[in-house]
Amino acid sequence: MNCFGSPPGEDVTPPRSRRSANNMAANSATPPSDRRFLIIFDFDETIVNESSDDVVVQAAPGQNLPAWLKDTYRPGHYNEYMQRVLAYMAEKGVPESAIRSVIEKIPASPGMLALFQFLRHCPPQDFEVVLASDANTFFIESWLRRVGARQLFVKIFTNPATFDKDGRLVLRPFHSHSCLRCPENMCKQVILRDYVMRRTQERGRPFQRVFYVGDGANDFCPSLILGPRDTAFARRDYPMHRLITEIHEARPGEFKAVTVPWASGEDVVERLRKHAEEK
Repeated sequence: MNCFGSPPGEDVTPPRSRRSANNMAANSATPPSDRRFLIIFDFDETIVNESSDDVVVQAAPGQNLPAWLKDTYRPGHYNEYMQRVLAYMAEKGVPESAIRSVIEKIPASPGMLALFQFLRHCPPQDFEVVLASDANTFFIESWLRRVGARQLFVKIFTNPATFDKDGRLVLRPFHSHSCLRCPENMCKQVILRDYVMRRTQERGRPFQRVFYVGDGANDFCPSLILGPRDTAFARRDYPMHRLITEIHEARPGEFKAVTVPWASGEDVVERLRKHAEEK
């Protein structure tokens, strides 16, 4: 199976999840329909070289969280945990400017800004660029605007986060779903499948190829629905790369996409440049 269709009985998107995802996708006008390729980026430890959720703690008092708060984390419920972290920081009087400052200082992953530069200078009909991340709107928008890359992305799928009247950064889950691999607030396979199906309908034809650039276990899940013409760019020696390697070894032939490990965005540029030369 490729990501342009779903086999019977395997649509993991409940109706409420699909409505939520579509609402988030509608945060800008419909992209042009002439793009040949779709490229999807993760954010934490893919675009940026650290986890923004870890970095934001640098704005907390003493640049640390109390043990009682850390102990509230439950696997698969990280979004809920970060809601409590941000509420704690608001209670301690951490201002928006302090949070924005630490997020904007996160370094880009090696070669990532060069990759963005490559995409900016490609012919406009080449790449439709999308971001799917379990971070949040405030962190991602702040960082992308700081490096001048916000306009590169036609869609950003992530957890909503806005400051309320009391100065608290309020974080909400992106959607609900029934995928057992992913945290309860986000399945990127659902996001990718819904987006590609919708864009195929809008465009009247599929993308020639889909490229996915990621690093984590939650990036492995969407890569499972990529087809043999698509490419999974997995950050070398990170969870996504290890999981793809394991499935290749355990069940040869099951993982369909071409796998390209990357240590630098330049590795991605090299492969994309070859595909951009296709007619």
